[in-house]
Amino acid sequence: MYWHDISMLDYGLAGALVILFLYQVYFYARYIAGVNRWRRRNAKPLEVKDEQLPGVSVIVAARNEEQNLTTFLPALLGQDYPNYEVIVVNDGSEDNTEAVLSDYTHKYSHLHITFVPVEARVTSSKKLALTLAVKAAHNEFLLFTDADCVPESNQWIREMIAPMIGDNAEQRKVVLGYSPYFSDDNAVNQIIRYDTLFCGLQYLGMAYSGHPYMGVGRNLLYRKSMFMERNGFYGLLAFRSGDDDLFVNRVATKQNTVIVASSNSLSWSLPKTTFAEWVVQKRRHLSVSPFYKPATRRRLGLEPLTRGLWYLTVVLCFVLGSAWTMALAWLLLVIRLFIQMGIINKAARRFGEKTYGLEVMWYDILLPVFTAFLLSTQPKNSTRCW
Repeated sequence: MYWHDISMLDYGLAGALVILFLYQVYFYARYIAGVNRWRRRNAKPLEVKDEQLPGVSVIVAARNEEQNLTTFLPALLGQDYPNYEVIVVNDGSEDNTEAVLSDYTHKYSHLHITFVPVEARVTSSKKLALTLAVKAAHNEFLLFTDADCVPESNQWIREMIAPMIGDNAEQRKVVLGYSPYFSDDNAVNQIIRYDTLFCGLQYLGMAYSGHPYMGVGRNLLYRKSMFMERNGFYGLLAFRSGDDDLFVNRVATKQNTVIVASSNSLSWSLPKTTFAEWVVQKRRHLSVSPFYKPATRRRLGLEPLTRGLWYLTVVLCFVLGSAWTMALAWLLLVIRLFIQMGIINKAARRFGEKTYGLEVMWYDILLPVFTAFLLSTQPKNSTRCW
């Protein structure tokens, strides 16, 4: 085939294919690979004497978490850290949460309990619970997790507080951590874990590249003074959720936000066990995304848009293109897939998570479609309380 035999359609398809491919590679290299770059530059742990470590208040909101507190609370109370307290807020529990917490207070002097009354009539009781805990905290640094979470090791607090020590620590206000889900041998669990891994690599990578936009309350640290200066969750009380991602989206900047992605900084969490439960959870998380800052929404929307156009262009090359256009599509498709697998699996191994093979392509195609479906079918009044 000679160049003069190539049609304008082939040139158009090839041009679109290359442009979309380059953006996708750029996105993965700059953002999704951010955690891997952080790990390379922070391979040597920071050595700090105990007397240099600031006080930390670990905060947990618990609603009907009797079993999880029995299982996981000892890991929080047994951290290798010289100056910390654990504050658990009993958020209107109707099970034996109060009795479990009372029992632990007799064993651990650094455990403190407060509560949200059962009769409290607020839409987002968790925001109220966290606010009560923040006001009760004795320390400047607040480290948040959930009752169904357990830290990777007894070094968790040390790892999460490390960026707040040393040079330029004064300007740092927020530390974003990662919280993977426990594994289970079922299809729903595999989907949840891949989705969580990709979202984690995305928000951590964007923050590392200077564009922080969210965090997860299962593993998040920030300064009490910042929370009080920003009037806490004021302006977010109309939302049913958003105590973590919307709050971070509002206060995080390139200058005041850092990430921690070491193995010992992880906070593992129990995943939903059924597809229906995960859909409810996913809807709740997505419900606040339309209220992110405009720049965040544009940046987050461009990647799935170009991804969808990429796959559409690949299909058009196979259907309408000539032999050389089809060959180019196959070549770039394979290169992109191996770039994806290389970046994602490198991070997964460092996090102690499962690695992925060719199924990455199916997740890559189906999850954005599923997310778009959930966003487009979000029930009315599901986000704001008024």
